[in-house]
Amino acid sequence: MHIHTLERWQHHHDFAVHNDRGERNTYYVLLLTAVVMVIEILAGTVYGSMALLADGWHMGTHVAAFLIAILAYRYAARHAHDPAHSFGTGKVNVLGGFASAIALGTVALMMLIESVQRLVDPQTIHFNESILVALLGLAVNLASALLLKDAHHHHHGHDHGHHHDHDDHGHDHNLRAAYVHVIADAMTSLLAIAALLAGKLLGWHWLDPVMGMVGAIIIAVWAYGLLRESAPILIDASIEAPYREAIRAAIEADADNRVADIHVWRIGANHYAAILSLVTHEPRPVEHYKRLLADFDRIAHLTIEVNACAGPSCLTQR
Repeated sequence: MHIHTLERWQHHHDFAVHNDRGERNTYYVLLLTAVVMVIEILAGTVYGSMALLADGWHMGTHVAAFLIAILAYRYAARHAHDPAHSFGTGKVNVLGGFASAIALGTVALMMLIESVQRLVDPQTIHFNESILVALLGLAVNLASALLLKDAHHHHHGHDHGHHHDHDDHGHDHNLRAAYVHVIADAMTSLLAIAALLAGKLLGWHWLDPVMGMVGAIIIAVWAYGLLRESAPILIDASIEAPYREAIRAAIEADADNRVADIHVWRIGANHYAAILSLVTHEPRPVEHYKRLLADFDRIAHLTIEVNACAGPSCLTQR
């Protein structure tokens, strides 16, 4: 029976992105956005501006997205060491980003449909009032973007976790999704203001629904970008082939080792796990093989299976 601690051989499983400032600033942005959302939807309905109404609807999905972001932060922190999660809660923030992308795509579709209807069946627009409300929305969006950008930079400057590859360092998909939401909102506010000014000064009433359509397309593109970033992580897509092959080469350069099986997948926004099965005539302790991979600092959780060859023919010629 072992009488020594097992800590030396145990892995920690806290791979979540911890960003207290990001959570706090997202909460402030949620409150700001909720207030302006109500104002813009009411004003767009009363004053007849599709661009303004679309912006208000867009803000409505952001309120939902920011709630998702806050819940993701809190869930990840609360369950970081819960053994019910095999590799911790590292993917919770990624899931928040994915859900926000779905929300963005949904509102883009709604905006596109309503804008086409308004283009076919124009409505009277009260330009002065609509422009004032759109300017208020833009100001709130810019303030929100500054809050979230500050949280992002603060997080990068104070991430004292494990070593990460420089491309992935401190990447918070949850916070990035919230930031994309407010930037998308600022864009729709700008488009709304441009359309309303053109309608007021030049009589181009058709530009209001056209700008709604343009805004919908831009938002859909951003939503697709977020989906492309977050979805592969959620479905355990492997690390890039060159990195995976470099791991194989490092193992096979030693003795007569052959890698029979290798799996490398993301367990959080910035962390990877790896499982390797190798075959050799000269088996060594697992620590020997881990030392061979010491420079692969993107691997936060490594499991190695060593299989000894039974005879001289069990390894084929390379």
